[in-house]
Amino acid sequence: MTTTAVTAPGTVRRSTDTAPIFGIDALPPGQHFINGEFRLGTTDEKQAVIDPCTETTICEVAQGTAADADAAVLAAMQAKEAWGRTLPKKRAEILLAIANRLEENADLLARLESLNTGKPLMVSEDDVASSIDSFRFMAGAARATTSLAAGEYAEDHLSVILREPLGVVGVVTPWNYPLLMAVWKIAPILAAGNTIVLKPSEQTPLTTLKFAELTADLLPAGVLNIVTGLGPVIGERLAGHPDVDMIALTGSVNSGRAVARTAAETVKRVHLELGGKAPVVVFADADLAAAAESLRAAGYWNSGQECGAGCRVLVHESVAEQFSQLLVEQVRTLVVGEPTAGADVEIGPMISKAHFDRVLGHLERAKAAGAKAALGGGALEGKGYFVAPTVLVDVPEGAACTLEEIFGPVVTIETFSTEDEAVSRANQVPYGLAASVWTLNPQLGHAMASRLEAGTVWVNSHLVLANEMPWSGFKSSGYGRDLSAYALDDYSRTKHVMHNKAR
Repeated sequence: MTTTAVTAPGTVRRSTDTAPIFGIDALPPGQHFINGEFRLGTTDEKQAVIDPCTETTICEVAQGTAADADAAVLAAMQAKEAWGRTLPKKRAEILLAIANRLEENADLLARLESLNTGKPLMVSEDDVASSIDSFRFMAGAARATTSLAAGEYAEDHLSVILREPLGVVGVVTPWNYPLLMAVWKIAPILAAGNTIVLKPSEQTPLTTLKFAELTADLLPAGVLNIVTGLGPVIGERLAGHPDVDMIALTGSVNSGRAVARTAAETVKRVHLELGGKAPVVVFADADLAAAAESLRAAGYWNSGQECGAGCRVLVHESVAEQFSQLLVEQVRTLVVGEPTAGADVEIGPMISKAHFDRVLGHLERAKAAGAKAALGGGALEGKGYFVAPTVLVDVPEGAACTLEEIFGPVVTIETFSTEDEAVSRANQVPYGLAASVWTLNPQLGHAMASRLEAGTVWVNSHLVLANEMPWSGFKSSGYGRDLSAYALDDYSRTKHVMHNKAR
């Protein structure tokens, strides 16, 4: 397949608004939040927080140490019994109060998220709305947990199943959805009756710290603790700490491996949501226009810095040329820019210089392997870490760009000839987080969904989430479930109590 290259959207729309997106005086304290208050760390070392749109420093936050993590764990330990014994009704009321507080400050949080990450406001606003809904869902789920009915399963003995909190849960969150991924952990962990020590990404700590500031009066001291710093320091200490009962991480596969290795020493539970390389299988009978329109969002949402992004298209060879043209037409209309450059801005920068260089390196290697950029293919000029929305065609089977997570605004297009080939190629990646199938044949859709090795499979859509449904991966994408009532199972334990009732 050969598609004529066209000029990429070549400019970044810059803001003409002289007012800042977020008032610097409203930034949260750049300190650790431990036992219900912000406090200085054990050292004076700081970490700069960079605006990826302008490459300038926003502020500095504390660079935590293992001793800071220990202090937070101690606070969580001291708070866990009282919080764990709080009735579900009371915990639910607090979660609903948190949701209301977030809703009252939704615009502020969205603007702070966009300042720290460069996200378009439409993305940040969606993150905040989803965060609010997560707390409201978990508030209800906390009061409706289910388990095996009490009954007599051994003669003259009554069995009762108790569901209990785990205790202290350590959490490590990523930079691509700083607030939302924190909430995906905080809401079910609190709902299940646990206390938390959370380390946000050192690149994007601001909305997590702001969350702690906004909700400090709603939670008992020590129930939620935030320690800022580096993963190999804070994350490593939480994973190995003997008083942390579980470690939950959303991040890279390498980070997950490191956490799991350390956690093994204390045989604590591990919850991992790792990378993805979602295949999008498009059959000849699919609604090609609908698939292309869907991937305009699903392949490039959050600038492609999304583990469930529809980034690897496998399209039947008979319609590959047509589909490629339709996708290019869709992606060409994406608006790249700074968050305050207009409500229609859809694509922001990569999060950092290091990640920007990594994405560009992937593009160079893809071209060297024979792939062609039908659109985009490189950096955009000017300040900031902006990469042009890219569609790669003529991608050879087995190319690194089809197997490795690029995590940028890049979609690759390959072809297949048979259903079995499509399944084999889709499943050859080490990840198993998400996938989608596009066909108007319902039997084929069902069959493909059962054959694809992914925790979520969409049929004729992609990247549609609901708080009622679980989000989890297979293979190298990790284990443990976010969202849904299943998350409460992950963050709790069951105890069998048997009563001898013989007379």
